[in-house]
Amino acid sequence: MPPAGAQPRKPNAPSAANKEANEYIPSFISKKPFYIGDDDDQNDYLEHQRLQKAQSDQSKWYDRGKKLGPAATKFRKGACENCGAMTHKTKECLSRPRAKGAKWTGRDIQADEVVQDVSLGWDAKRDRWNGYDPKEYKAVIDEYTELEELKKKAVTTKEDEEDEGEDGAKYAEESDMGRQQSTATRQLRIREDTAKYLLNLDLDSAKYDPKTRSMVDSGATADTAAALVAEEGFMRASGDAAEFEKAQKYAWESQEKAGNTKLHLQANPTSGEYYRKKEKEEAEAKRQAHKKMLLEKYGGEVNQDAAKLRDAAIIESEKYIEYDESGAIKGAPKRVAKSKYPENVLINNHTSVWGSWWANFKWGYGCCHSTIKNSFCTGEEGKRAFEEADRLRTGGVLGEGEPVKEIEWPSKETVEKASEDISKTLMAKKRTMEEMKGGVSEEDMDAWKKQRVGLHDPMVKFLGKDELLE
Repeated sequence: MPPAGAQPRKPNAPSAANKEANEYIPSFISKKPFYIGDDDDQNDYLEHQRLQKAQSDQSKWYDRGKKLGPAATKFRKGACENCGAMTHKTKECLSRPRAKGAKWTGRDIQADEVVQDVSLGWDAKRDRWNGYDPKEYKAVIDEYTELEELKKKAVTTKEDEEDEGEDGAKYAEESDMGRQQSTATRQLRIREDTAKYLLNLDLDSAKYDPKTRSMVDSGATADTAAALVAEEGFMRASGDAAEFEKAQKYAWESQEKAGNTKLHLQANPTSGEYYRKKEKEEAEAKRQAHKKMLLEKYGGEVNQDAAKLRDAAIIESEKYIEYDESGAIKGAPKRVAKSKYPENVLINNHTSVWGSWWANFKWGYGCCHSTIKNSFCTGEEGKRAFEEADRLRTGGVLGEGEPVKEIEWPSKETVEKASEDISKTLMAKKRTMEEMKGGVSEEDMDAWKKQRVGLHDPMVKFLGKDELLE
């Protein structure tokens, strides 16, 4: 018990290391008895009442890019062939691939990385901010601070410009010599204009609607008031009003571009008209010079290619054209596709092309019924020969009622006589030994060439005939 009059002593505040301590739990429960070993932690049913260790692993994370001391000076067996570190293999290397790795050159061997075995709890694994460095957020704060300063400077500059503009507008309004007008003055009508409701005070005439700025009651729009309202815009743009507007616009643009305040329509109209006319003449002279240069460069005044280019240009048209699925115009005649091979080429005296005739699963010429592509044309005789051959092949001869001719076999004497004649002819054609040694004479060669007949020659059947062809 504390002495009388003394303040009771407050218990010590829990330290940061033992912040989870509960002062209402007795010490014989919060502290584990000595007879309970460390192996019995799983069977300790009062584990939730014990003093818990400070969870320092909550913020533990990997040291990215940290190296283990100095690098090796010689390549070690089992190290990365690219950079020479022992903590990873060649496929896992994040360094730039070298033309010749550290295994072969032995140069620039990198130090080993720190390999950590970080064992995290359930909460630490799912903490999205685990391993985040709060110092990195300072860059974001600095960026936003810089943007705010720039916004403040822009607002200050704009306010200064508005103040200067208001002073200039006030001076322009006072002098009535500037282009700038205040907002209130700009919305007002021209003082020379007459109010619409004062044009006609007749109650039966057309009425002016100030909301739509137009004349209403279409049945009574033929009076003087309606005509004045309709022609008001036209009257302003007719006569010298258009030239006046151009002169005023030129004076304003000159003041804005060059800052020349001498060109003022009301203060100095003669100077403004002179410079405007001079500038117009200079622009026309420049345009004529450019046109002359183009004519000298590209030819005479009449351009022959202008009409072609104008026709080839794509212009807008209201003509309705409908296309089909293939992109062609519906109803238009279809174009026959041209082949890349030559067409309608006649060869070897044929009067029709190859493939113009088909028979017996073969292509041929329609002029002579020949199924050989490189053959010469035989005309009507070829057709008759083909028909005869086809008739013999299909047995058409048997169907005709002609009597079968008997075959007359030659007699024995005739056969012996023919064999003797053949032997004599062969003996006459044989050359002697002297002729074979001496070779063939020129006379014999010429005679052989004259007697030889070319089977592929189309003029064979006309040899020895003096008849003219029709």
